[in-house]
Amino acid sequence: MAVTIGVSFLLVIPIEAIYTGIFAPGFPIAWLAGLTIGYYANSRSNRQGGPWGRILANAFLAGVATAITFVLVFLGIKALFFAVDNGYRDASSGGPIACASGADCVYQRYVQLQPDVLARAGITNVDEFSSFYWSQQLNTAGGLALATILTAVAGGAIFRVTNGTKSDATQPAPTAG
Repeated sequence: MAVTIGVSFLLVIPIEAIYTGIFAPGFPIAWLAGLTIGYYANSRSNRQGGPWGRILANAFLAGVATAITFVLVFLGIKALFFAVDNGYRDASSGGPIACASGADCVYQRYVQLQPDVLARAGITNVDEFSSFYWSQQLNTAGGLALATILTAVAGGAIFRVTNGTKSDATQPAPTAG
C-alpha cells in the first residue's frame, strides 16, 4: 500500500502537499493509510473479540511496516531526483537551467522558484542548500512515519470497538458429547 501511494503521489501525480502535508506531517495520505492498515491487519488476522493488547500490537506492527516502506519510498525517490536532475525545463518555462547535474540543478531550481525561502534560511550555496534540503526531507519522512504508526494504532482501536465480540453466527456450533 505504501509503495503504491508513494509512487502515485511522487511520480505519477506530483502533488507533494498530499503526501507531506498541508496542516501536519503526513496529512492526509499517511493518516488514511495508517487507519486502513491498522484496521485491515486485524480484520485479516480475524481478531474479532480479541484482547485489546493483541489488537493494538497487531495494528502497531502493521503501521511500523507501512511507515518503513513509506520512508524508504519517499527518501529513495527524493534521492533519485536529487542526484539525476539535469536542469531540464520545458521551453515555455524558459528552457533548460544552466547547472551541473544533481544538487546544483536542484539548488538552481529553488533559487528561481523560492528565493525568499532560501534567503530566510540564509542559504547562499549548493552545500548549504543540500544540508537544508535533506534536513527537510528527513523531517518530512519522520512525520510520515509517526503519522502512519499512530493512526495505524487508531485503526486497530476502531477495529476493536466495531468488532468487539464475535456474534453467535460466527461461533462454532456446540458438539454433542
